[in-house]
Amino acid sequence: MQLQGKVAIVTGAARGLGREYCQRLAREGAAVVAQDLREPAETVAEIKAAGGQAIGVAGDVSSMADCTAMAGAALGSFDRIDVLVNNAALYGGLKGGRFTDLAEAEWDACMTVNVKGMWQCCKAVYPAMKQAGGGSIINISSLAATFGLPFALHYTTSKGAVIGMTRGLARELGRDWIRVNAIAPSAVLTEGTAEFMGAKKDRALQVIAEGQSLKRNLTVEDLAGTVVYLASDASKFVTGQTIMVDGGTVLL
Repeated sequence: MQLQGKVAIVTGAARGLGREYCQRLAREGAAVVAQDLREPAETVAEIKAAGGQAIGVAGDVSSMADCTAMAGAALGSFDRIDVLVNNAALYGGLKGGRFTDLAEAEWDACMTVNVKGMWQCCKAVYPAMKQAGGGSIINISSLAATFGLPFALHYTTSKGAVIGMTRGLARELGRDWIRVNAIAPSAVLTEGTAEFMGAKKDRALQVIAEGQSLKRNLTVEDLAGTVVYLASDASKFVTGQTIMVDGGTVLL
């Protein structure tokens, strides 16, 4: 088990990708802190039923107090923090459209959760990671940022900011042996994707798959291995990188 003895926090862990990340990290031996705005009880129950260690924390990443409480819960239960998977984001509930028609309130909310929320989670875990002698921060970006997704400029911009944050933090935190990397997936078959695409989902997913070298849509399982790799010592000299998990859409 690659993550035996490590403690991992996953935000946005109540469903979809976040739940899958939690389950895979736990199967690799990590003690998991599942955080979400909604109570992540089902995620925790599944991990415990499989023999893993997990706690749930309800909180809002846009609140620094909630992020601090999340880190405190991890330390209170497991005494250390080794991994942070910054997965929480506004996506499914967003309304796409021409950039001139996007609501200002939705733009602001997207930046607050998707960018400020990640920054605050990083701040919350930094002292514990520094004390532990290092750690791994994994920021979930998106193909939207690297491809340039139209008609969702608020989401695309926020995920571009995640890549910039990842690179800047990697340079800052290297002295503390804290690695910071990003993952940029294509559209994944999750509840959030279905909500975001709405009635156009089937056609949109078909177009996305046709534009890939590997011509099928991503599932949640397709991303979990990259998260495990970045969380583990197998990537101990990898930092500041954005790993595309997009079936070969953007070739860097």
